[in-house]
Amino acid sequence: MLTKLAKPVVMPEKFYECEVKRRRVRATGSGYEPFWKVKLVHEALVDGDTEFRCKDCHGALKLNKRTVAGSTGPHVAHKLKRDSEFCVGGWYFQEATDGRVPRISGAPVR
Repeated sequence: MLTKLAKPVVMPEKFYECEVKRRRVRATGSGYEPFWKVKLVHEALVDGDTEFRCKDCHGALKLNKRTVAGSTGPHVAHKLKRDSEFCVGGWYFQEATDGRVPRISGAPVR
């Protein structure tokens, strides 16, 4: 008799802190230059930031800003599973038992 194998339970990945892209005046005073600043997700939403990346692997993140009473607040998670597999903060990296080492995303957000 064939039995179905149950899929492993995967905990949702949630980060409440990430890097956001900001602009500052150049030292020469001519124009602006972009830079990445670490912020809490809810602060970034209040400030109107639109570009997010992981502070550990610099990979792309997806934003979940929905808030429901009794649940967690706004958060971000890796868009790509392969980023989560090799990011220090990623769920798949933390659960791995094969001795993998952390690395920067294969497609980092610039």
